[in-house]
Amino acid sequence: MQRNRLIPVVLAFATCLGLSPALARGADAGPLKIGVAKVDTTPTNLAGLTNLWRKPYAGVHDHLFVRALVIDNGTSKAAIVATDLVEYGDTTALRARIEKEVGIAADHIILTASHDHSAPRGGVVTPGAQAQAGGEGTAAYSAWLYDRIVEALTKAKAAEQPAKMGIGTGRSYVNISRDEFVQRENKWVLGVNPDGPSDKTVWVVRFDNAAGEPIAVLFNYGVHSVVAGPENDQVTGDLAGAAERYIETHFKDKVVALFTIGPAGDQNPTFIGPGQQKEEAAPIYPTIDAEGLMLGAEVVRVANRIENPVATARIGAGEKILTCATKPRPANAPGGAQQPPDIKMHLSVIRVNDIAFTGVSGEVVTNIYLHLRKASPLVNTMMITMANDRIGYIVDDAAYGRGIFELSGSPIASGCAENGIVDGLVGLIEAN
Repeated sequence: MQRNRLIPVVLAFATCLGLSPALARGADAGPLKIGVAKVDTTPTNLAGLTNLWRKPYAGVHDHLFVRALVIDNGTSKAAIVATDLVEYGDTTALRARIEKEVGIAADHIILTASHDHSAPRGGVVTPGAQAQAGGEGTAAYSAWLYDRIVEALTKAKAAEQPAKMGIGTGRSYVNISRDEFVQRENKWVLGVNPDGPSDKTVWVVRFDNAAGEPIAVLFNYGVHSVVAGPENDQVTGDLAGAAERYIETHFKDKVVALFTIGPAGDQNPTFIGPGQQKEEAAPIYPTIDAEGLMLGAEVVRVANRIENPVATARIGAGEKILTCATKPRPANAPGGAQQPPDIKMHLSVIRVNDIAFTGVSGEVVTNIYLHLRKASPLVNTMMITMANDRIGYIVDDAAYGRGIFELSGSPIASGCAENGIVDGLVGLIEAN
């Protein structure tokens, strides 16, 4: 609340200096242009590739894609790239390549993975992060994937056209808190907790061409794409891919639908397949399609009701590195007990008018996002997680001391992440 009161003071001071409020935030508004592209990233060679649980792939059930969105106002460009992928390693070098080859500043790019557990990973694990390295084919696939990402952004930039954009929100009940306390065992387990923290908000941003026809829909929602489960040996886009597919089919493939994962660290799909919740397990692919339809249909409903899209945009963006101390790791942790004394988290913001697309390079739990929404100066603040890296789970301060799954998978010592993320992102929003 204090930050919100300071904004008028800062802008008044800027006015005294002869600066407009827009210039004080470092950007001018201009005519909005949008470019969008979709490129197939399904592995052409499955040898050496595995799902997150290290099960080798035996085939392809449905295809994976990278979907790229370029936002331009004549003086500034930004890009959001949504990939059907389990996770990235540090994308700093990739974003530097994009800046050189495509002409979009590295700190104006958010690369996000859908965290689909039945898709390969991209890149190597960041030192100190808690993540699975992937199979022996990961390096070759990553190099090929990064070429496809550059290709998608190049196509999207070349396809830029005058556009309008608008935002709306809906609610979907596809996600549910997965931290369940079992009284008879006196411990926390991965389960189903209808009373636990869970944000049902679906953020929807629709982009239209000059004729008012939708050309892209970006949506943000907090849910793991883990319906297929550890025994599945087929490449699939899982829940996120099914939702994207439903939206694109609904709009007769004239729209590119970009799923961006929200605060999903503690959120599973309400129904998941065998190998996880065995007693309640549902059939894999009918469940994927059903939950993808439920999420996708809500996105379509909201998109169709967005009114008064705007044709001008002020674009600002930036990145901040938050350094947190690491906590001790058990000897049986992935990669062993050895780790660096601290770990770096990427915080990103792309601000378009009064919409803040924030990014965090890990799996953030719901309570941290709810804290951010209260602190943000902008009502339209969404959080894109798995953004530009994946260092592990990121839990709120109150979670330390509870034996929840996400705490065991977090590399971060207590007292750093929650306020560091909220303060860092709010600072980036205000600066842009």
